[in-house]
Amino acid sequence: MSDPRTTPSPDLTKPGRGTGAGAVPAAGAAGVEEFGYRQELKRSLTFTDLLVYGLVFMVPIAPFGIFGSVFQGSGGMIALAYAIGGLAMAFTAASYSQMSRAFPMAGSVYTYAGRGIAQPVGFMAGWMILLDYVLVPGLLYLIAAVAMNSILPSVPVWVWLIGFVVLNTVVNYFGIEFTARVNKIMLVGELIVLAVFLVIGVIALATGAGRGFDFTPIYNADTFSLELVFGAVSIAVLSFLGFDGISTLAEENRDSARSIGKAMIAALALAGTLFIVQTWVAALLVPDPDTLIAEGDAAGTAFYDAAEVAGGAWLGTLTAVATAIAWGFANSLVAQAATSRLLFAMARDRQLPAFLKQVHPTRRVPVNATLLVAVISLVLGLYMESREDGITLLSTLVNFGALSAFLLLHVSVVWHYVGRLKSRNWWLHLAVPVIGFAILAYVVYNAQVAAQELGFVWLVIGLVLMGVLIATGRKPEIRAEENL
Repeated sequence: MSDPRTTPSPDLTKPGRGTGAGAVPAAGAAGVEEFGYRQELKRSLTFTDLLVYGLVFMVPIAPFGIFGSVFQGSGGMIALAYAIGGLAMAFTAASYSQMSRAFPMAGSVYTYAGRGIAQPVGFMAGWMILLDYVLVPGLLYLIAAVAMNSILPSVPVWVWLIGFVVLNTVVNYFGIEFTARVNKIMLVGELIVLAVFLVIGVIALATGAGRGFDFTPIYNADTFSLELVFGAVSIAVLSFLGFDGISTLAEENRDSARSIGKAMIAALALAGTLFIVQTWVAALLVPDPDTLIAEGDAAGTAFYDAAEVAGGAWLGTLTAVATAIAWGFANSLVAQAATSRLLFAMARDRQLPAFLKQVHPTRRVPVNATLLVAVISLVLGLYMESREDGITLLSTLVNFGALSAFLLLHVSVVWHYVGRLKSRNWWLHLAVPVIGFAILAYVVYNAQVAAQELGFVWLVIGLVLMGVLIATGRKPEIRAEENL
């Protein structure tokens, strides 16, 4: 194994590394050692593991928890909001696929923008997506705790929150293989609950419950406007975030680098279809859509109310419990794993404190990063639980950070493939990232003002931090330093 302190980064511009039309660099053949790193994480995940991981991260029943917010924001056209969100994420998944083949390493967009464009850009991409990755576990725990409290009001929200954090931290500590096995069990359970809701919901609509079948969840001429729908998309994309988390497991993938991209696209396609179908059915079952649009869903129970219309109190309870388990255990479990890998990758490159790059000698997981994510999630969840707008505020912040980082991802595809490698695959390496960039830019522009303001503050903090790193001799440098 080569010494990471002396192994040079590969020359990505020399012949044979992807200079032909539409070619891709032959990265991954030598693993992360080819890029100057030691292989520390355990390679044990298959394509199926990656696909399941992505689906669990996105949560097939994700709309259950934020249904009311998206319904209100879209003027009732919730299925349209999810369709547009899925389209936007499809272009982003394609760009992720290209960059994961070029650089099959942990770190996600931090690695791709850093190596695909320039090291300081990679730092800023990593910093922006940290706003997503670091906040999302806390959001998931909070939604799950609220759902459980709606079922058992005698148990406070904070008790459920602490319980979910402790449980997931223990599971992640036991290693990625154990996490993968738990993921498969949870996915089957979520799909069963979703199937039950859809079958009962469709039967209820057919027998006169709700508004019956119509196309208003996809288009309503009375309320439609691009600004309205894209504003809702900025919330709906929360359900799609997770397919990108697959890229953080690149160093634990035992198959070819192509498996990362294929798993992301497959997970996104499957989840997107399920999101559109379930929100369409639920929208037609909402007891009082006009009131929901006018007053919102402060209690976060709009979906459960719609389920109750279809099948009675038991179905409303079932969907609430499923949401709690899916968000508070399954989804937050993989979110914590993904976040710890991102912190590990940035610490390995001296962009975060060195203790975060510590890997457990036998479990082969970034143990300190995992524990830090747990602490942040707990503190953040408890604070947001005390705010009336806690879930909505966290949702918009998470999305703003992710979408901002995705913008840099699209730029990195063009810069790396067209600019550096002179690729002539105009569709994958130019058209796809440009279209994806345009859609996401419009969504970010129409995001809530609070998210834009706080996102800008986070960006400024990142720029200041990068300035400090450069001034203290720790300029962003995408390579491993074993003894730092």
